[in-house]
Amino acid sequence: MPSTDPRVDAYIDGKPAFARPILQHLRAAVHRACPGVEETLRWSMPSFTYKGQILCQMAAFKSHATFGFWRGKEVSGEDESRSAMGQFGRLTSIADLPSDAELDALIGKAVALIDSGMKARRPVKHPKPELTMPADLAEALSASPAAQATYDAFPPSCRRDYLEWVVEAKRPETRAKRVAQAVEWMAEGKRRNWKYEKC
Repeated sequence: MPSTDPRVDAYIDGKPAFARPILQHLRAAVHRACPGVEETLRWSMPSFTYKGQILCQMAAFKSHATFGFWRGKEVSGEDESRSAMGQFGRLTSIADLPSDAELDALIGKAVALIDSGMKARRPVKHPKPELTMPADLAEALSASPAAQATYDAFPPSCRRDYLEWVVEAKRPETRAKRVAQAVEWMAEGKRRNWKYEKC
């Protein structure tokens, strides 16, 4: 017996008339192609999980519905450069979906990816370049050896936090206050977001 969630029933029932058959069709297809799937709501939309990992999701809006695989590019081989989230664009009827056989094959491929244990590919993150020290902050730091020592000992991300905070000030008065506050905190050995750090 499929593992269903009554919240998904309520979600489907609350959507426009055109969307309900699309969502019901997709839900049935996922359960047919992956009997071990479980339903839940994530980010306020129906989500299907398999072995604790998100397999796919569906949603409906005022004039269209969407369906997509969590590892979409690996499943469909296409970039998600469509006019709506998911791999099938804006769905307005069941006819906008691939055939049942194609849909089953795609769901099977998504299941196989999870079964393989292979982690999703993540884009390589390149480190951000160092920001240039603003003259006003440099001057204030040079007047406080303790703050300068703290700043120099910070990793690049902590330096960037302070530099961005000062540079993003829109008014000169705000910027001056931020420079003074930054120097005070750094003189005490504090990071920019020290209030949120766990002790």
